[in-house]
Amino acid sequence: MRASRLLSILILLQMRGRVSAETLAQEFEVSVRTIYRDVDQLSAAGVPVYADRGRNGGFALLDGYRTKLTGFTPSEAEALLLAGIGGAAGDLGLGADAAAAQLKLLASLPADSGASAQRVSDRFHLDPINWYRRAEAPPLLPALGTAVWRDRRIKVGYESWKDTVTRELDPLGLVLKAGTWYLVAAADSKPRTYRVSNIKSLQVLDTPARRPPRFDLARHWSAATKDFEARLMKERATVKLSPTGRRLLWDVSAAAAEIVDAEHRPCKPDGWIKAEIPIENIEWATRQLMFLGSDIEVLEPRALRTALAGAAKKIASRYA
Repeated sequence: MRASRLLSILILLQMRGRVSAETLAQEFEVSVRTIYRDVDQLSAAGVPVYADRGRNGGFALLDGYRTKLTGFTPSEAEALLLAGIGGAAGDLGLGADAAAAQLKLLASLPADSGASAQRVSDRFHLDPINWYRRAEAPPLLPALGTAVWRDRRIKVGYESWKDTVTRELDPLGLVLKAGTWYLVAAADSKPRTYRVSNIKSLQVLDTPARRPPRFDLARHWSAATKDFEARLMKERATVKLSPTGRRLLWDVSAAAAEIVDAEHRPCKPDGWIKAEIPIENIEWATRQLMFLGSDIEVLEPRALRTALAGAAKKIASRYA
């Protein structure tokens, strides 16, 4: 376990440059004292690692030092082949490179390990796109990916709800969520999210992008999505649901269905339950809950109940 941690520390230092003992301790879930002992062990083994003191200090490798360790364990190789990034790499214009990397990975493994890893690739495939949908592959995505990778500011024409606006941004990262690409970029030093398909024009500038210190894309995205979901579903509705209505609710609002299932035990086949569910607004909730038909009854708010009744009357009159 310690040998694996030492190798991981060495690779992290090579990738990130200077890293503090506290950051390494959090990364490997050990004490700061353990990290100091590990660094001493690396130094004793001939790795040119040194420490800088002060507020922005940490451990770093001597300039120019690169480890030649490239081995993968069979489990690590299997995990990489199961990562399912081929489609995303293709969208970014890196499909051929991804395929070549996979071949090199298999070739670098011992014979038995390579066969085992290939079995994973042959038998498991990840497809994160929902039924009857196709993954977005915006034409500007490869150029945008290059700007992100090279830390270059960009000037975009972005189609918002009201109009197309021109903005200069500091690109911080790209995220593929449920088949849709999003750009995380800083506007006035504040990270924001932009749907890539809404970017109608792109100019990569020569100016270096300004990246917030210690910015972590995965951590930011997790917090941003939770905040977005909380702001989007800020209203509440009280409803009665049949057993069929509970099942259908998963198809129109996973957030509401999750709350209902968490707060209510499975009901009898002919039993209805009363529940409070989150909704976005009256108009959108009307469209969603119409899908449940007679397997739901809205009790509150009165405006939603009235809107559903009006929509039902329009449908009934059309088919009279």
